[in-house]
Amino acid sequence: MSLQAAAARYLQVKHFILEQIAGGTLPAGARVPSENELTRTLAISRMTANRALRDFVAEQRVHAHPLEVRNIADEIRARGHEHRVKVLALESVSASRELAERCGVKPGAALDHSLLTHFEDGIPLQVEERYVNPQVAPGYLQNDFSRITPHEFLIRVAPLQRAEHTVRALLPERRIRRLLKLKSGEACLLILRRTFSNGRIASIADLYHPGSRYELAANCQPRST
Repeated sequence: MSLQAAAARYLQVKHFILEQIAGGTLPAGARVPSENELTRTLAISRMTANRALRDFVAEQRVHAHPLEVRNIADEIRARGHEHRVKVLALESVSASRELAERCGVKPGAALDHSLLTHFEDGIPLQVEERYVNPQVAPGYLQNDFSRITPHEFLIRVAPLQRAEHTVRALLPERRIRRLLKLKSGEACLLILRRTFSNGRIASIADLYHPGSRYELAANCQPRST
C-alpha cells in the first residue's frame, strides 16, 4: 500500500470515530471501538486501526496554558486539526449592573455582545460569550466572525496591555450544555477573562470548555534570588 493510501485509511478511522462522538453514539467516557471492530466495520488492517486508536486517545484531551491569551483557531490548527466556528449572536446590548461592573462602564451603557461556538474537527471545544466596550474597540459588530476570530480583531484594534483570568469548574446551564453537547450532570471548565488596552477594559469573555476533553496545564519556574 502506498503512503498516500495508508494516510487516507488512517484519516478514515479518525473521522469515523469523530463522527460517532459528534452524533452522540460515543458520549464522553464511552469506550471507543476496538481494533477488531474497526477492521470489520471499515475493512482496514489491524496496524492502521491500532495507529489511529493510539493517536486518537493521545489527542482526546486538549491541553492549554491557563494564563496565556491565545487565538483558539491558531491552537487548533497547530495541532493539525480543522477549526470551524458558528456565530450564534452578534448584537448591541445595554449593560446590566453586573455587566457594567465587570466591564468598567456605567449601567445602561452600550456593549457589543457575541456568542460563538468553536469546533475542532467538528467537535465543539469552546463556547465563547464576549462583551466588548465599543469605546475601546470600535467596529466589533461589523466583523464576520466565521472568517476572523474576536481575538484577531481585538488584538489589532485594542492591543493587549494585560489580562485577568479566573478559572472555575461548574455544571453548566442548559444552553451551554446543549452547545457543547454535554450530558446532564457533566461538568465544564469556565475561564473568565478580562482584557485591558490603554488602561481601560476592552472586553470580558466567558470561555466554556467540556471538562472531559479539555484541561489547563503550565510549567512554572521559581524566580532566581
